[in-house]
Amino acid sequence: MQIYMVGGAVRDKLLGRPVNDHDWVVVGATPEQMLELGYLPVGRDFPVFLHPETREEYALARTERKSGRGYRGFVVESSPDVTLEEDLSRRDLTINAIATSAYGISAGGTFDPYSGIQDLQARVLRHVTDAFREDPVRILRVARFAARFTDFTVAPETMQLMREMVQHGEADHLVAERVWQELARGLIEEQPSRMFEVLRECGALQVLLPEVERLWGVPQRAEYHPEVDTGVHLMMVLDMAARLHAPLTVRFACLTHDLGKGTTAADMLPRHIGHEQRSAKLLQGLCERLRVPTDCRELADVVAREHGNIHRSGELGAAALVRLMERCDAIRKPARFDEVLLACECDARGRLGFEEAAYPQRQRLAAVLAAVQSVATRDIAALAAARGVSGPKVGELIHQARAGAVAQWLQESAAH
Repeated sequence: MQIYMVGGAVRDKLLGRPVNDHDWVVVGATPEQMLELGYLPVGRDFPVFLHPETREEYALARTERKSGRGYRGFVVESSPDVTLEEDLSRRDLTINAIATSAYGISAGGTFDPYSGIQDLQARVLRHVTDAFREDPVRILRVARFAARFTDFTVAPETMQLMREMVQHGEADHLVAERVWQELARGLIEEQPSRMFEVLRECGALQVLLPEVERLWGVPQRAEYHPEVDTGVHLMMVLDMAARLHAPLTVRFACLTHDLGKGTTAADMLPRHIGHEQRSAKLLQGLCERLRVPTDCRELADVVAREHGNIHRSGELGAAALVRLMERCDAIRKPARFDEVLLACECDARGRLGFEEAAYPQRQRLAAVLAAVQSVATRDIAALAAARGVSGPKVGELIHQARAGAVAQWLQESAAH
């Protein structure tokens, strides 16, 4: 039995990056031997075990044989006869197909049969073997790694292989859960725009996210969007979200906030009247298709519908500001509203020449929300009940009181 550290842990150690998880491969062992040593079985599709003390994953060396289309179309074979080189050959990229002895890189014993170290030095994302084409998830993984390793490029032969996979329909068989998993992980990388650039270049974005693909080449009013192209603007918004360390919910909202612009009638361009509601409708279909989590879905819906109103909120009076708060459900979910405002700031600053600009709407609307929250709604409801007032009329009284509180805040802020 021989144990090797493999995959991302080796890659990141060689790059001098933090290592959070270790992956181990065991050569020359059987499941029975692992059980005798106290390892706990957890793998459903192939033999994977948890170390009895560290709880890190140890997988028996294995090979894979294509048996069908898509992510699940594989037959996995594991036996003590499978070599380390055979196990590494099934991995996606050369930089992930490096192994070291269980004692670590410093102890020597680095095993690099596919020149992964050379590709690390050259900053290249290159597939290991032609078996890459058998798993369409690898297209998403390459795109995600491009977003993480921002100074790496995709090898021309790997990009061509990805194009062929898309053309042959492999991307059509990706399951929703895996698409969302890889998309979410790519969105929170250092430069998420690179993920979408790679997906566009190989043709996968049109298959997986046609609503997003449609945004490239759609013109916008230059006075609002100096970069003019909607797709270019979208990539700048995503990278601004990364720069501001926004959470996944905000980054997904940034990705989908302008979907409706891709369906603007040609005779209306470069104006996009009513795109907010079209964006919300397209978002709904996208979320259902990819089974997007509820928190991401709900935040993105608010941002899609209201980002224009939030940008223009400095022009709104007290009653309109309260209605904006109510539509955003800000009174009941203030933490989510703060994320809505962050997404809108990313949108405003994701434009040429506005990257360093202030976004006063965020601070201003936070203060408006505080004024709205200062209204004692229980007291108003109790007083209304004492006077025999009930139903929608109580809601009207509360709305009026909130508008009054905001009007007072507007007056005081103007005075200062």
